[in-house]
Amino acid sequence: MELSLPVSRALLYELPSIVERLELGRLFPEAQPLEVELGCGDGSFLVDYAGQNPATNFLGVERLLGRIRKLERKGRRRGRTNLCGVRIESAYFLEYLLPPHCVRALHIYFPDPWPKHKHRKYRLINARFPTLAHQVLVPGGRVYLRTDDADYFQQMQSVFAADQRFHPVETSADLAAVRTDFERDFNAQGIVTRRAAYARD
Repeated sequence: MELSLPVSRALLYELPSIVERLELGRLFPEAQPLEVELGCGDGSFLVDYAGQNPATNFLGVERLLGRIRKLERKGRRRGRTNLCGVRIESAYFLEYLLPPHCVRALHIYFPDPWPKHKHRKYRLINARFPTLAHQVLVPGGRVYLRTDDADYFQQMQSVFAADQRFHPVETSADLAAVRTDFERDFNAQGIVTRRAAYARD
C-alpha cells in the first residue's frame, strides 16, 4: 500500500520560452537521470512508473490541458517529487526544447495513428524521429514504443531498422507491466499491445 504524502509544489512547469532549450535544473528538486513520455495523456503510466523508480526524474509532455492537469493532480496526491509535466506539442518539444543528450529513455505509448493515408505525415514516429531521438538521448539511451495499430507499428519498426545508430532491445517485464489508461481499455476489449524498443549507439 502506498504511503506517499501529497506534494506541495506545482508539478506543471510553465515554459519561460518556446525558443530556448530547457534548463532541467529548474524542473526537479533533485538532479537524477531523466526519462520523458511524449504524449503522456492523463499521466496514468507516468505516475505509476515514477513511484516505482524514485531515483529517476520523469517528464510528461502533453498538448491537451485537461490531460496534463490530471497528471499534476495524480502526481501531487501520490507524492511524486520526481515528476513534472509540460504542456506543449510533443514533436516540437523533442526537436527544439530538450537539451542534447539529456534523456535516458523516451516513452511513446499509443500515439495518434492518423489512419488515413493522406494524414500519415502527421505521425510522431516518422522518418525524422530517430534523428531527433538520437539528438536528445544519452549514449545507450532507449526509445520505448507501444501501439495497438498494426500499420503504425510496421512504420515504427521500419524507421528504426533504417537507422544504423539504433538497435532493437527488449522491453523489461517490469516496464511492460505498467500500462497506460488507453492500454487498459484496449486490452479489456481484447486488443493486443504491440511493443518495440531501441537503444542508440
